[in-house]
Amino acid sequence: MLEVDHMLDRLTNWIKQNLLNRTRRLREEAFEIKHHIVEIEGESYFVAQAMFPDIPEILGVERAVYDGLTPWDRTAFANELRRKSDRLYLVIRKNDQLIGFIGASFDDRLKQAHITNVAVLPDFQNRGLGAFLIEAIIKKAQFIEYRTLTLEVRRSNHNAQALYLKIGFEKVGVKERYYFGDHEDAIDMSLDLSKWRGGYHGNK
Repeated sequence: MLEVDHMLDRLTNWIKQNLLNRTRRLREEAFEIKHHIVEIEGESYFVAQAMFPDIPEILGVERAVYDGLTPWDRTAFANELRRKSDRLYLVIRKNDQLIGFIGASFDDRLKQAHITNVAVLPDFQNRGLGAFLIEAIIKKAQFIEYRTLTLEVRRSNHNAQALYLKIGFEKVGVKERYYFGDHEDAIDMSLDLSKWRGGYHGNK
């Protein structure tokens, strides 16, 4: 009986390891980003994977969005960009100006991705860019065969919450006093990737 149990354990471990290896291969393929031109609501933009030289402009977007503050500093972004195996950051440009970015972490064992940052310059908001960036991460996570995509949003940020709900996220909880500085609550939101079929603005 012990020998049978041992064989079952070995078989179970082998299956788990092979599934993880498959997920890892899919993630590596998904992270091979080709710089390309995209069209969003009739306008052309350039999308690329974030690189270290982009960090000053990313911080500039943060300052513009968060009233001169940078919730994440240069070191934090640099540390994220170094983690090439489980982090993906994308930037979007218009006429060579970095106007928005998104970042996400990927957990193969939980089969879950988490949006860590997303921001678009105020002058370029309400043009479908935030939705495009979020959908880019959704499609990557679906390709890797993940189950869920999660994020946090400030309780007071009703516009962002409305966008996330429209994309398909659901409110699943609250992190009290989550944000550094003002200690505002965060709303936890989650997207079931197995059910997501749509595009917010129809740009595939």
